[in-house]
Amino acid sequence: MALKKTQLLDITSVTGIATVGILTVGVTQTAGGVGIASTTYLKNIIIHNTGLGTARVSAYINPNTTPVLGYGVTANRFLRIDVAPNETTFFESTYPIVMTDRDSLTVEVNSPEAGGTGIGSAVNFIVNGDTDV
Repeated sequence: MALKKTQLLDITSVTGIATVGILTVGVTQTAGGVGIASTTYLKNIIIHNTGLGTARVSAYINPNTTPVLGYGVTANRFLRIDVAPNETTFFESTYPIVMTDRDSLTVEVNSPEAGGTGIGSAVNFIVNGDTDV
């Protein structure tokens, strides 16, 4: 197997208050036709809020799930941040997060405690890392 450094997914947009499974290792086709990964090394996630109000964004790694989950399990959350309108932020792990067969990445857009409703939010996610194909 060859290790391929790549954008793991095309830009994924989540609109409104929603929780979406965006990547399942061993199931999801990676960006650029690289193939379906057997092991994925998640390095960073770039997050941009294109909406009109602040949105609370969360990310989850759910172990051994088939298919990708449309909900996040609080015990598996590794990121929670409020993102203002037109703001870009990113999460970067100092060491890649290793995801193996059927592990999934789920993202959530919700309302913040103050400064917005989350409704009308459109948050873009770019997921980067390495993959064995």
